[in-house]
Amino acid sequence: MKQHQQTLKSVILLNIDSLMSKPLEVAVQTGKAPAPQYLMENGNYIPNMVTSFPTMSVTIDSSLLTGAYADKHCIPGLNWFDTSEKQFINYGTGFRETFRIGMRRSVHNMLYRLNNEHLSSRVTTIYEELADKGIPSASINSFVYRGNTPQLLHVPRLLSTLTHFKDGEWTTKATSIFSLGTFSKLRSKSVPMQIAAGNYKYTAREIRHLIRKSKLPGFTFCIFQDMDARIHFKGPMDIKGIARIDKEIQKVLNLYPSWEEALGRNIWMVMGDNGHAPMGSKYRDFIIDLRKILKKYRIAKIQRPVSQKSQLVLSVNQRMAYIYVLDKNLPLSTIVEHLKNDQRIDIIAWKNEGSVNVVSGMREGSLQYHPGGEYKDIYDQRWSLDGDAKLVDLNITNDKRVSYGDYPDALARIYGALHSHSGRFIVVNAKPGCEFKAQSTPFHLGGAAHGSLHKQESLVPLVIAGTALKPNFPRLVDMKELILRMLLYSNED
Repeated sequence: MKQHQQTLKSVILLNIDSLMSKPLEVAVQTGKAPAPQYLMENGNYIPNMVTSFPTMSVTIDSSLLTGAYADKHCIPGLNWFDTSEKQFINYGTGFRETFRIGMRRSVHNMLYRLNNEHLSSRVTTIYEELADKGIPSASINSFVYRGNTPQLLHVPRLLSTLTHFKDGEWTTKATSIFSLGTFSKLRSKSVPMQIAAGNYKYTAREIRHLIRKSKLPGFTFCIFQDMDARIHFKGPMDIKGIARIDKEIQKVLNLYPSWEEALGRNIWMVMGDNGHAPMGSKYRDFIIDLRKILKKYRIAKIQRPVSQKSQLVLSVNQRMAYIYVLDKNLPLSTIVEHLKNDQRIDIIAWKNEGSVNVVSGMREGSLQYHPGGEYKDIYDQRWSLDGDAKLVDLNITNDKRVSYGDYPDALARIYGALHSHSGRFIVVNAKPGCEFKAQSTPFHLGGAAHGSLHKQESLVPLVIAGTALKPNFPRLVDMKELILRMLLYSNED
C-alpha cells in the first residue's frame, strides 16, 4: 500500500473513562450529548467494543496503545504482586489501601515505573511507532504514555516528600507533546483541579490550546477521567457526567468554523474504556471477603514486607482478583477448592502445564484450553478446548466455530491475565452484583464497580467520524492497528 501523507488528517481520540453504550444512547436521545450525537450521525457507531482484562484503566490503555493483551504488555491490573521483588504494586486505588502499601511507592509506580519498567519492552506503543515514522503524538492525562521523547515530570514541593523524584524532577520517556496534570502542563499558567491528573475541563483546555496554537500533532490521545468516580457512587445509568463532558467537547469542535469543518480537517473518535456493573446493597451478600474464605492460611499484610512464612498474597481489582500462592508446598488445587465453595465467584482460572484450567463456584464442570488447535473463534484466534465450554459461556457450532456470550473474547483475555506476569497465582472473577475485598480495598455497595470479565464491564462504545475506516474487529486491542492505518496511509477511505 502506497503512502499518501498529503491526504492525512490528524487523529483525535477522546477516551471518556467509564463511558457506556446505554447511558450514551440515552444522553443522545434526550438531547444531553449533542457532540457525540453529531459524530454518530456523521460517522460510525460501534456499541460493543471489547475492552481488556482486567477491566481497569492501566491495563486497558496499555492494550489500546500496544495492540496486545496483558500477556504481551505485562500490565496485569491496577493492583498486582511482583513475586521477584516481593512487592505489592499499586498504581493508585483507594486512599486507605494506597496509604498502607506506601504513598511514596505507589506514586513512584504510577508516574514512572509503569511506563519505564513494567510496560514490556517487547511491545511498542502507537507513540513509538509513529515517532519512528516522523509523526508526532500528544498524550493528555493518560498514565500510560511511553514514547520516544525525554520529558521532565515536575513534582510540587507539597508532594516531593512522597516521591522518589530527585530535586522535584524526573526524566521519563513520553510523547513529544505531553500533559499529565500538575506534573507536565502544556499551558504554563494552567492550574489542574486534581493533583495526579487534570479533570475533564483541564483535559479539554489542553486540547483546545493545541488547536488554537496550530500545534495539533498527527495523533492526540485525551482521557476524561472524572466520570468513573461519579458512576461508582451514582450507578451505571447516570448521564450527568456525559452531559458535562459533552459541553467541553462542544467547545473543542466550536474552535472550527463549523463542526463539518472539524470533521473535514480531523478524524474524531470518542470511546469508553470500561463499563460498570451495578452493585448489590447488602455487605454480607455482595462483598466477597477473600480473607474469610482463605482464613486458615497466612495472608501477607500489605503494610509489611512479605516474609517467608506468608502463604498467600491477595491483589484485588474490584470485581476480579489475583490470589498468589507463595507456599510451594501448598497446591493451587487446594486453594481452588476453597474458592469453589463460594457461589458468588463465577470464574476461577489458573495455569497448569501449558494449559489454562477453569472452574466455577456457580457451575459444575471444568474446562482446559490453550492457544492453537482446531477451534476458531470470531476473532480468527485458534484454540484447543477440552471440557465444559459453558463455564465461560462459549457457543460452539458443529464446524468448531466459537462465539462468546456473557464473557466477550474470554479465552484470549483470561489467557492474557494469567500470562501477564510471573508467579503461581489464581484469577477469580465475581458474578454480577458482587465485588471482592481484601485488606483495605475499597468497595462500592449500592453503586457500581468494574474489573471483571463480564460483558457489563467489557463492552464499550466507539464513535468514529471523519473517515470510513473501522477496526478489523470490535476490540480495543485492535485500535492500534486502526490508528496506524489512519496515519500511515490515506485515511479518507
